[in-house]
Amino acid sequence: LRGQLQVPVLEAALTEVIRRHEALRTCFPVIDDEPVQQILPVTSFPLPLTDLSHLADAGSVVEGIAHEEAQQRFDLESGPLFRARLLRLGAEEHVLLLNMHHIVSDGWSIGVLVKELSALYTAYAAEQPSPLAELAIQYADYAVWQREWLQGEVLQEQLQYWREQLQGAPAVLELPTDHPRPAVQSFRGGSQSV
Repeated sequence: LRGQLQVPVLEAALTEVIRRHEALRTCFPVIDDEPVQQILPVTSFPLPLTDLSHLADAGSVVEGIAHEEAQQRFDLESGPLFRARLLRLGAEEHVLLLNMHHIVSDGWSIGVLVKELSALYTAYAAEQPSPLAELAIQYADYAVWQREWLQGEVLQEQLQYWREQLQGAPAVLELPTDHPRPAVQSFRGGSQSV
């Protein structure tokens, strides 16, 4: 972010985005061995600020902090599933790190978030109210509608369509690998960070 930045205004804009979008306040506690969607109440959204302006070249430090933020696990049961952090590089240069779990957002949602955050910041910086209309529905409403729609005859039609489309498809998808698959599958594995 280049230019003069009012951190309290940015915090207020982030808080409003989170208030508007229940998905950003949602977590998934397990009740009776099943994950259940729980929408948390609206609270203020404190924006942690790290001042790196004393560093001559903060680029590698910014990359390290961004990597560290990206590696932090999300707790799906208690949240939050949306995090932000602000890095100050100079009086008029900042980096805003936004980290969201894919269970509460997708690539398309990021555009909505940036557009709304920009509109809210501009309005709040000018001491104006939010220019955004209240949302008519939330994602949870859409999910309930979709679940209710996808039942009975509609569900059977959808299943039949995909059974026909996938008729004759291989039971196992053989993708090229550098090692052949073993005759008996094991679940031993590991991970390699790159």
